[in-house]
Amino acid sequence: MVNFVLIAVCIIAGMVFKATKSIHPDAHKGINTWILYLALPAVSFKYLPKVHWTTEMLFPIVATFLTSVFCFFFMMFYSKSKGYSRRSRSTLELVSGYSNTSFIGFPLILAFYGESLLSIAIICDQTMFFSLSTLGIIAALKGGSKSGKISATFILKRLITFPPLVGCIAALVLSQFIDFTLAEPFFDKLAATVSPLALFSVGLQLKFNGWKKLIPQMSVSMLYKLILAPAITLGLAFLLGIKGNIAKITIFESAMPTVSYFKHHSRTISIKHKTHEFNHRIQHHHWTFYFRILVSNY
Repeated sequence: MVNFVLIAVCIIAGMVFKATKSIHPDAHKGINTWILYLALPAVSFKYLPKVHWTTEMLFPIVATFLTSVFCFFFMMFYSKSKGYSRRSRSTLELVSGYSNTSFIGFPLILAFYGESLLSIAIICDQTMFFSLSTLGIIAALKGGSKSGKISATFILKRLITFPPLVGCIAALVLSQFIDFTLAEPFFDKLAATVSPLALFSVGLQLKFNGWKKLIPQMSVSMLYKLILAPAITLGLAFLLGIKGNIAKITIFESAMPTVSYFKHHSRTISIKHKTHEFNHRIQHHHWTFYFRILVSNY
């Protein structure tokens, strides 16, 4: 119950602070920096060294990656049927095929399943970022630039400089040589800031205007997010015989809303403003929709 109260309080607090202009309009950027550079790496150091690795633990990696791949084909056929441009198709791919598995996923995992299963969510999250930084950037470049040229160097740079991914790899490698038992209280304190700050940041960015103009795009995007992506993951779990918590967490994470750091990606690779704004608005409405679900369930 406490976790559900935390979710509601943090998101509402962010909305109130924004509505009353009690906080800087770009305050969420500083909060997100703390989460990405300190809190999320601490989560990796707290949980990943304790993971018991089996072949089943590969399922979150495979399923998360395939969710993005299937979205590519789904949006390709859908966009062709509607006569959408390549730019609009890329936008739909980005907002539908990549999920916010950390900022939204981690707090919800804690609320619904408890702290012990967060390690599975971390695997989903890092795979999601890898997909976004490879397949996602390719889709964005093809839809947002005239040349559509793809730079392997740029993609590699995005991967090796993303703090949570660096923290994840460092936690996996260093834990084989160093005992982090004494540092666990430190990592625990940093990791505890993820949920409240991430949810507060989401509250600061929520918008409720302009959604009627995007109903067709939102509908198909939410169809993939809430029905098709979890169904694909569930089907894959049945096919591979994956059961229990690994399957549950992976399916749960596949239904998370749009990844929050796409906004940074789109600016970095210079997608035209119209496409970025279209994506940004759908992203906000995704979060709005999920917020309403949370409130109704609570």
